[in-house]
Amino acid sequence: MPQIEFINVSKEFEPGKKVLDDVIFRVEPGEFVFLVGPSGAGKTTIIKLLTKEETPDTGDILFNDESILSIPKEAIPNLRRKIGVVFQDFRLLESRNVFDNVAVALEVVDSSSEEIKSIVPNVLNLVGLSDKMFKYPKQLSGGEKQKVAIARALAHEPDVILADEPTGMIDPDSIEEVLEILEKINSLGTTIIMATHDQEIVNTMKKRVIRIEKGKVVSDKKGGKYRA
Repeated sequence: MPQIEFINVSKEFEPGKKVLDDVIFRVEPGEFVFLVGPSGAGKTTIIKLLTKEETPDTGDILFNDESILSIPKEAIPNLRRKIGVVFQDFRLLESRNVFDNVAVALEVVDSSSEEIKSIVPNVLNLVGLSDKMFKYPKQLSGGEKQKVAIARALAHEPDVILADEPTGMIDPDSIEEVLEILEKINSLGTTIIMATHDQEIVNTMKKRVIRIEKGKVVSDKKGGKYRA
């Protein structure tokens, strides 16, 4: 059974201008998938649809065989605990240290202090930031900030991590480290869907590549390249 399924999904933000046009694809549990294509192709919209930040105009989206569209408003936080999101711009709280930036993801779902004290060090260890636990974002490099963002997304032990251009604002040396962490998370069974413009990353890693142009899926290949 596919973990994620887009069934004839279309979306317009302006009348007559489709951001997504009859998009169809499936993602199996544990896959690592790149979403590629030019700016404005619809990659970020796909991510927003998966977290129900946006809803499609037509079509359906299944997550673990359940329609995301039928999830009531009060159950959306539960969906978002199963789908972690890593953003290009980190979205860290500057006034909180690394530990607290990860802990906030658990606080909003009323996790106990004991759970927080157990989970946060574990996920920071997984991303290699145990020694930065009490540093503040302004004391971190771009790569370290993105590792904090990944740790925060992992705090709920999600089934899926959505990474929206996660290497777009970090230096080349850090890119390799962030990708290694995502591969490690994937090897532990978490599905990764990563939207990117970076051709070198896609061509080197040889994962499944879904290419989107003008809102349409134009190619979908395992072990693919940025340009099919």
